[in-house]
Amino acid sequence: MTQDSLGRLMAGQFDDPDGGPVLDPLTAVVAIEDSLAGTEAELVAGLGLGDRLAMVCDDDTHRVLGARVVDALAAVATISEVRLPGRPHADGETAAALRRETAACDALIAVGSGSINDLCKYAAALDNKPYAVFATAPSMNGYTSVNAAITIDGHKKSIQAAAAAGVFMDLEVLAAAPPRMIRSGLGDSLCRPTAQADWLLAHMLLGEPYREAPFALLAEDEGTLFDGSAALMRGDLDVMRALARVLTLSGFGMTIARGSQPASQGEHLIGHYAEMRADPAWPPSFHGEQIGVATLTMARLQERMLADGPPRLAACAADEASVIDHFGRDLGAACWAEFRLKRLDEAAARTLNTRIDSSWDAIAARIAAISLPAARLEDVLGRAGAPRRPEDLGWGFDFYDGAVRHAREIRNRYTFLDLAADSGVL
Repeated sequence: MTQDSLGRLMAGQFDDPDGGPVLDPLTAVVAIEDSLAGTEAELVAGLGLGDRLAMVCDDDTHRVLGARVVDALAAVATISEVRLPGRPHADGETAAALRRETAACDALIAVGSGSINDLCKYAAALDNKPYAVFATAPSMNGYTSVNAAITIDGHKKSIQAAAAAGVFMDLEVLAAAPPRMIRSGLGDSLCRPTAQADWLLAHMLLGEPYREAPFALLAEDEGTLFDGSAALMRGDLDVMRALARVLTLSGFGMTIARGSQPASQGEHLIGHYAEMRADPAWPPSFHGEQIGVATLTMARLQERMLADGPPRLAACAADEASVIDHFGRDLGAACWAEFRLKRLDEAAARTLNTRIDSSWDAIAARIAAISLPAARLEDVLGRAGAPRRPEDLGWGFDFYDGAVRHAREIRNRYTFLDLAADSGVL
């Protein structure tokens, strides 16, 4: 493979390893530079977003970059500044309020990271408007994906959203982000091997669709990032560039796969469960910090199950009553609607056991070939000073035990959590 996978992708020159047409990222421009100061207006004007732009930020991102972007864009468009209060939450109510405030605008310019970007891409999709984003922190991989993590009636969901017309990353701004947000991006990037293992399991055991392309995109930069996690926290712009590229390419992987499967599997189910069920009085933690901890759990679980040999599955003991009892009536009903679609009955368990008997060696070998040892992943987080254990996030044993046991019930996505539960290992 030649160098610069991102450049080849954006130039329409990245051949699909799955045999399809040349990969299309759906985003016109990605700029990752040491500094973007003085180029903001040129970058946005080249996208042709319209004359009336809504610049969406919060108090923190306005201070970090939003004021600079507003001043620059005033030369090329009429700017309406929408400043979200406090620490915005990506939920249906906030999205509805954002749509009302931006109704008269032609396009949205997000200046922020996770929640702000998700809200803008979701609102843009609902209103059929374009949007672009100036990143303020390397904290997550959603800048270039076409799905948004939105909480609807207490249930966190991955919802179809708009592709960014442009994604702009100023490495000096990213390197100045709070250390926990940088560690969050590292944690969100760490799950490539566990997510790929879970997706491969569903593909080889259940026949679910699977793509190699998202992981081929990441191959060039992942090692640089993982090897340089300590330097990342010292402000090394070369490693920060690797992180920015990994986050960008991971998002594109989800876009190409038309879903979050390449980057969101069992570890994200655990993280989403925790976000949905954590006590608000507990210390706050970032999504990527949670994913880093959950990734180590999944890596250890996957290692154990691959080492133990063929599992023997049984009909699932969890039923509608137990799911509703655990999650409560409304949230439990929403979870059951998802979980029942993959829940094994006796006939399904027999079918899968037959498949395991004939194919487990091939399944295990293919998954082992793309995995990284849990000890290696823990070392990456450790050198960055990132959380590695539930207690580092303020989560007690009983809470995390419940998260690992019940996270599989929130979504119709078969992972090693299901395999472990259905075989009595979990």
